[in-house]
Amino acid sequence: MTTVIDTRGDRPPRHPEKQSRPETPMLRKPPWLRVRAPGSAGYNETQRIVREHGLTTVCQEAACPNIGECWSVAHATMMIMGEVCTRACAFCNVATGLPQPLDPTEPRRVGDAVRQMGLKHVVITSVDRDDLDDGGAAHFAEVVRAIRAANPATTIEILTPDFLRKGDAADQVIDARPDVFNHNLETVPRLYLSIRPGARYYHSLRLLDRVKQRDPSMFTKSGLMVGLGESKEEVMQVMDDMRSAGVDFLTIGQYLQPTRRHAAVERFVDPEEFKAYEAIARAKGFLMVSASPLTRSSHHAGEDFAQLQAARRAQDAGR
Repeated sequence: MTTVIDTRGDRPPRHPEKQSRPETPMLRKPPWLRVRAPGSAGYNETQRIVREHGLTTVCQEAACPNIGECWSVAHATMMIMGEVCTRACAFCNVATGLPQPLDPTEPRRVGDAVRQMGLKHVVITSVDRDDLDDGGAAHFAEVVRAIRAANPATTIEILTPDFLRKGDAADQVIDARPDVFNHNLETVPRLYLSIRPGARYYHSLRLLDRVKQRDPSMFTKSGLMVGLGESKEEVMQVMDDMRSAGVDFLTIGQYLQPTRRHAAVERFVDPEEFKAYEAIARAKGFLMVSASPLTRSSHHAGEDFAQLQAARRAQDAGR
């Protein structure tokens, strides 16, 4: 995992809202969370394409531990609408501040990059854009359409913000018809005030439910981090809430602390506990579950999507 340290210098701090927070100890990672440093030929080629098209990736901005593995096989999760977020979540490494205006050339550049990388499945995410009237929904939809136009055979997975207080703006994104609509609940309701203060748990849950109400055929997906102090019972309740909203695919991964001023890791969850969570989630009716210490929303997304499709076909055949 990459640890990013804020430095003032001539530039504003990456996380200005965290500068007054006391530093917290960073627990030593157990063996199952250690990954190789990136540097393969495939990694370097993905990096070149990303730079050439002037794209931002959540792999870099969120300091994802899987970047070496994913980029080595040309799987990069592109982050649209800039690299500065209007929220200040306590777990997130994406920079906080006032974003730049939207770039109207971005949808075309993303579509071109997907074609050049030869992606069969692509994941698109974004920062929160509370500064925009529609939260960036129209731009998000335009990116989906641009990918479809340039790469008709590529399946598209989106990981969206919550569009809080933006009316029915999310409908524009749903109507662009991505193959998978992902919105992460991130943590249990009790921890929202400290971990995800700019969001509202039940609004996020309603967004996932709205996707299913508007397009029942669309796959929905959501994820949780563990290790923040949640209880097993709270995680199971979130699973039930997701199933009530019709969520098809659940991801559960270990929270990793980006810097000493971010929320502290309360504990590292043992791999056997992840296996137990996976078994429980499958018993609750999720079509697909990915639960492991290094699971992230877009990790192995292409392979997972194929399994998700197969699970639905099997479910339909059994009816």
